[in-house]
Amino acid sequence: MAAATNNVIEAYNDFYTGNEVEWRMLGAKSKARNIMEVCEGLNPVKVLEVGAGDGSILHYLDEWKFAAELYALEIAESGVAIIEKRNLPSVKEVKTFDGYTIPYEDNAFDLVILAHVLEHVEHERMLIRELKRVAKHLVIEVPLDYRFGVDKRMKHFLDYGHINMYTPTLIRFLLQSEGLAIVADKTSLTPPETIKFCEFNVLKKQKSFARVLK
Repeated sequence: MAAATNNVIEAYNDFYTGNEVEWRMLGAKSKARNIMEVCEGLNPVKVLEVGAGDGSILHYLDEWKFAAELYALEIAESGVAIIEKRNLPSVKEVKTFDGYTIPYEDNAFDLVILAHVLEHVEHERMLIRELKRVAKHLVIEVPLDYRFGVDKRMKHFLDYGHINMYTPTLIRFLLQSEGLAIVADKTSLTPPETIKFCEFNVLKKQKSFARVLK
């Protein structure tokens, strides 16, 4: 089983020590809504979020009573610390992990969530197979970065640690070629308030993530 290299883990360890809390919460609200919509009628009891970041999505899933038990895995120690401080009633366990190996038994969960994580993962198929192993259902959300002229914006995407790019067709092919059946999907635009906040606040302060990974 692969594991994220030490320099990648170190690069992410302090990722959530900045002040971009409002931006992450804005983005998380729409992601949580997407999860609720594609899971309508599923009624999961035990849910794991892999790559849970600072727990922004978990915050809304807890508030909206999405599942009785929420669990979180995150590569960044700073993210785990913030999730623990949130004291969310339905969050039962928060752990760090190596980026690939999920420390739970087969079929341990009704649902696994992977929201805006796959674009950062070097061995994406390895992670998908681990998700399949531990859950009956998966929700995977990715940004649709791939478009005309994307090669001219390479630095922009690398600054955010995006090493994989997807279109709706590419992500569907990836999942189906790993034996997954797509039972519901949704394509949505980034909410205007998130874009506006990002333009005026986050982009001005963003440092090059690519340099850290060298």
